[in-house]
Amino acid sequence: MATAQTTQEKENEDWSLLPLVHDIIKCMDKDSQDVHQELAKLKSKIQEAREQISNMPGIDCSPQEQQQQLCTLREQVRTKNQLLHKYKGLCMFDVPKAS
Repeated sequence: MATAQTTQEKENEDWSLLPLVHDIIKCMDKDSQDVHQELAKLKSKIQEAREQISNMPGIDCSPQEQQQQLCTLREQVRTKNQLLHKYKGLCMFDVPKAS
């Protein structure tokens, strides 16, 4: 359960780099020594983003393979929807109410 919670937190995390860049610029304007610390934060955020991208499903597939998988999945959905409509049309789901 802790793993699922950690995964959910990672998904909800903000991946915007603009606030970090803004903080770096502010530190540079103030001639602050915190610039190196802010740069380290930016570097770690970029590294985390790279790790997340490399762990994405399908990243190892070519665009053509991904397109083929998409077509296959769409065909499966279409077939299942047809079956669902077919079975919904059968009378066996109409159960008479007891009087």
